[in-house]
Amino acid sequence: MTGIAEFAKKTVRCGALIVVSPLVVLYWLLRPVGRGDSLFASFSQTVSLFPGLLGSYLRIAFYRCTMRHCASDSYIGFGTLFSHRDTDLYSGVYIGPQCNIGLSAIHRNCLLGSGVHLLSGKKQHRFEDPDTPVRLQGGEFTKISLGENTWVGNGAIIMANVGRDCIIGAGTVVTNDIPAGSIVTGNPGKVVRSRYSEPTQGVRT
Repeated sequence: MTGIAEFAKKTVRCGALIVVSPLVVLYWLLRPVGRGDSLFASFSQTVSLFPGLLGSYLRIAFYRCTMRHCASDSYIGFGTLFSHRDTDLYSGVYIGPQCNIGLSAIHRNCLLGSGVHLLSGKKQHRFEDPDTPVRLQGGEFTKISLGENTWVGNGAIIMANVGRDCIIGAGTVVTNDIPAGSIVTGNPGKVVRSRYSEPTQGVRT
């Protein structure tokens, strides 16, 4: 049964690649005259609108041909947008609907709930000069990392690196790097405990 299921998935993936191939070709034709990530983000808006499970297969097929790295067994929910082509999605990643993914590396078996925002670092906009509009002061995009086997709750905002095996609570705002195995909640996000901590009761010495 497992072999049949895998064969069916491979067949659907091949079909999805055929369906999105005109978009892929158009993207690469426009890329030399496009504005880099702006062009990529525009195509991301288009493919985000494909509904259902089939929509995820179509998105994965498109991003495998255009993104820096996108594993075939990832899942990308409806309405999720990507703003940078230099993004990595590794095996077993689940991204819920209505997420906004900036410049990032999302490692194996990460789970993102709905409405999660991964920002491209925390220096995207400079605002030091009060006499100059913020939009004209520029900024810096930093690639952030979401460690393997991390779970991010609905509506969380992340603008710093998160270690592996972490749990980021719903609505949490992460502004500083988080060590591996942490459970983080609040705004700003704070480590409430470690998943690696050993229980103290009943331990024999």
